[in-house]
Amino acid sequence: MRHLQVFALACLAVLLSHGHVYADAKNKNPGQGVILETLLKTRLEGVAGTEVVVSRVVIPPHTSLPRHWHPGEEFAYVIEGSVTLKQAGREDVVTGQGDVVKVPLKQVHTGVTGKEGVELLVFRVHEQGQPERVLVD
Repeated sequence: MRHLQVFALACLAVLLSHGHVYADAKNKNPGQGVILETLLKTRLEGVAGTEVVVSRVVIPPHTSLPRHWHPGEEFAYVIEGSVTLKQAGREDVVTGQGDVVKVPLKQVHTGVTGKEGVELLVFRVHEQGQPERVLVD
């Protein structure tokens, strides 16, 4: 899985250095004023049965995302604002502009914003054909 982490971070660097990404989906609003825009969803060549999903996520101020997990690893780059990453069994991670965080495979987590909200660029590397996220009660 280490090579997938390196690949995802390399993709992030390439996308940021070019200053643009190609969108294959329109803005979607999953509720609570959260904006989720899928920028790219593609099969990961060289690693059978995996895909990469790149998204732009905007979470408004004073918002808590529903607890969920992903069938793969997630990497998030904070474009603007801040968010607290809360993960089951782990200490909270407060992030700000320019920070990059990783959420491990199937780690139950949520994001909570304060007074400024956050805009993220998110990479997920996971098993092809699986849902992008699974909600937890």
